[in-house]
Amino acid sequence: MGAYHTIELELNRKFTLAKKCWDSVVLDRIEQACDPVQRADVAAVVMQEGLANVVLVTPAMTLLRAKVEVTIPRKRKGSCSQHEKALERFYEAVMQAILRHINFEVVKCILVASPGFVKDQFFTYVFKEAVRQDNKVLLENRPKFMLVHSSSGHKYSLKEILCDPAVTSRLSDTKAAGEVKALEDFYKMLQHEPDRAFYGIAHVEKAADALAIDTLMISDKLFRHQDIQTRSRYVRLVDNVRDNGGNVRIFSSLHVSGEQLIQLSGVAAILRFPIADLSDAEDDSSSAED
Repeated sequence: MGAYHTIELELNRKFTLAKKCWDSVVLDRIEQACDPVQRADVAAVVMQEGLANVVLVTPAMTLLRAKVEVTIPRKRKGSCSQHEKALERFYEAVMQAILRHINFEVVKCILVASPGFVKDQFFTYVFKEAVRQDNKVLLENRPKFMLVHSSSGHKYSLKEILCDPAVTSRLSDTKAAGEVKALEDFYKMLQHEPDRAFYGIAHVEKAADALAIDTLMISDKLFRHQDIQTRSRYVRLVDNVRDNGGNVRIFSSLHVSGEQLIQLSGVAAILRFPIADLSDAEDDSSSAED
């Protein structure tokens, strides 16, 4: 026990030292990576008659959350009742697996894939039941479902599904949907209430000091700046906004919304209330020109 206690103390010491060395943005990303379920904003149901795999997809891995197997009798001449009943039991089990294992607050897209018409029949069943049971979770999240073709219901078919250009396009847009909406809101604010829409590090910092920032938008590119002091400046801004109850959105520079934000210096903010008397004389020398 003494050896285990010594190892635990050493690990705690190293973690404490790491927290002192790493900034809050890096630690936040490490924490997200350690809990992949909270990062899985895409789910997939890969199915065929009698077999379904419910999977969560993260940028780094796929996590099998449930496997549903139900024996489906073949259709017989003059009687399909056993086949239909078994199929209904199968669809019900898959629907319950979705409700149990998919967090609709995190997941923004649910791919339902199968050969033939299994996916279509399942989709029809799910939302017919959702209406009958008045299941608000399913009804409110219906737009998140996307039906796609797969060669089988086995997990390995997920690779071909994710390579489908239509799926790739949908997931790319889905992943940054929140960022796209925030940027649209910023442009509307800039047009109609310019005193509540700031961009450029100097102006945004002044708004943060005034506790005025409701939503901060910042490019992940800024946290890779070569100059440590400049990088620390952006981290302090993020910490300031979060500590004062603001919402922080870190944009990926690989997405079109991130590219648009970089054109605005890489940092912008929507304010809670207007600030009109900011000096325009200060040079925004530390903008995102990396």
